[in-house]
Amino acid sequence: MDTYAQKAATLMEALPWIKSANGATVVIKYGGAAMTDPELRKQVADDIVLMKLVGVNPVVVHGGGPEINALMDALGYEIEFKDGQRVTTDEALDVVRMVLAGKVNKELVNAINYHGSYAVGISGEDGGLVKGVPLNEEHGRTGAISSIDTTVVDTLISDDFIPVIATVSMGEDHRPLNINADTVAAELAVALGADKCIYLTDVDGLYADFDDDTSLISQLTTDEAQAFMDNPATNGGMIPKVKACVNAVKGGVRRAHILNGRVPHAVLLEVYTDSGIGTMITDE
Repeated sequence: MDTYAQKAATLMEALPWIKSANGATVVIKYGGAAMTDPELRKQVADDIVLMKLVGVNPVVVHGGGPEINALMDALGYEIEFKDGQRVTTDEALDVVRMVLAGKVNKELVNAINYHGSYAVGISGEDGGLVKGVPLNEEHGRTGAISSIDTTVVDTLISDDFIPVIATVSMGEDHRPLNINADTVAAELAVALGADKCIYLTDVDGLYADFDDDTSLISQLTTDEAQAFMDNPATNGGMIPKVKACVNAVKGGVRRAHILNGRVPHAVLLEVYTDSGIGTMITDE
């Protein structure tokens, strides 16, 4: 097939998916190498803008673990995790807010707005979007979600903007909290009635055997995903994302996806092609 025919075939393959996704809300958890590599960040921003232009309402949720660690290390602060969650001291919380809301959020907003005035950066503290409670004394100001109020996000979507959300949130004691971005993305997707929740990471998806590149699992039901998490041989680093996907789907989100953000235009390949990429989790 010549180049022109390939381009035409790609456009025609995308047509039914563009039609079916028109008006849908898609929550994208932005993370992994796609966050730290400037070229990948640009590609993700391009994908998000294209989705907006063809009628999808993208909502971006991000963390920023590597950037937080780098600044804490430079400042000489101790970096500590317990049970897979960051221990957020008062000193660490200042760094978390500075990095997430002040650096990572604005870099992504700027990348999206290269194409026009599309993105608005906010955090979970804004408009009472995400409220939480501390996990326990050991984790300091690391929290769990107690409520989500989507008013500010609904307003931005209705005004035709792309919300870009840093996951610093407000505690019910009116002090900030650091809440896991995977969890926020899932709960926000449920609260918004999103059609999809997409997680960008640094692997191609879930594997039956993480040492075997040919064992990629393209699709799982929520029950199968639960069995995946219960398997002692499962790669523990993927458990939080799988759990978030399961919670999103059980909460009413039609599909959740785990994609390799290092693949150029991974989001578009998942949303607008017949075969898609990565691992999809559904309720059926």
